[in-house]
Amino acid sequence: MKKKILDLIKKKNKTKIITLTAYSKNIASILDNYCDLVLVGDSLGSVLYNYKSTRQVSLNTMIEHSKSVRLGIKKSLMVVDMPYNTYRNPKEALKNAKRIMSKTKCDAVKLEGGKKIFQIVKTLVKNNIPVMGHLGVLPQSDKVFKFKGKKNIERNKILNDAKHIETAGAFSIVLECIETTLSKLVTNSIKIPTIGIGSSNNCDGQILVFDDLIGLNPTNLRFVKKYTNIRKDIAKAVFNYSRDIRKKKFPLKKILIN
Repeated sequence: MKKKILDLIKKKNKTKIITLTAYSKNIASILDNYCDLVLVGDSLGSVLYNYKSTRQVSLNTMIEHSKSVRLGIKKSLMVVDMPYNTYRNPKEALKNAKRIMSKTKCDAVKLEGGKKIFQIVKTLVKNNIPVMGHLGVLPQSDKVFKFKGKKNIERNKILNDAKHIETAGAFSIVLECIETTLSKLVTNSIKIPTIGIGSSNNCDGQILVFDDLIGLNPTNLRFVKKYTNIRKDIAKAVFNYSRDIRKKKFPLKKILIN
């Protein structure tokens, strides 16, 4: 197992794990200074392309954005989402995961699902492809987005799925929008780190979509904290730029052409 992954696992019960999404080199180079893990998430479908579902994100799109992100990552663990319909069985998953790893030079891939993908995760890990799991709300398969874990049958399934994914060899699991006490139960029941999004601070770490964190994405989700409003800063910069051009204040000097 890679040193970066071992170091991440060692953070469990010791220090919180910092994770954010990135879709390009420039953003990744900034996050790399502060994050333990940077995820190239298929959330880029809605954030960048206005897709109604992450199901529309292609493997090629994920690879191209990941290649860009790789250029900005020096120390953080880089994980890439395997998009919808690219890991329906172990053979397909292995073929596509190998392609992602070789083309992007990422450190690991992330898959959504529990017991159903046990053999798939096991196959990838056996072939030296590190896997991060994803439970709770599953954007690739859930038709309705609602918090999970309020009913006992749902709680038991998520807990059981987490244990299966750990046994299969995953090094970490994202818990998306699950009930507070369940996130604590899952986190305390497995030896690998849990990364929460909308799942309380009981998880070993947290992840947000970067565009949400900086206020670039206009959506308002109750589990998101906007640490700045970059839309206002960008608007101000573009306004000042356009004003200076119209008033002939930019550029200040003539450009000399030899």
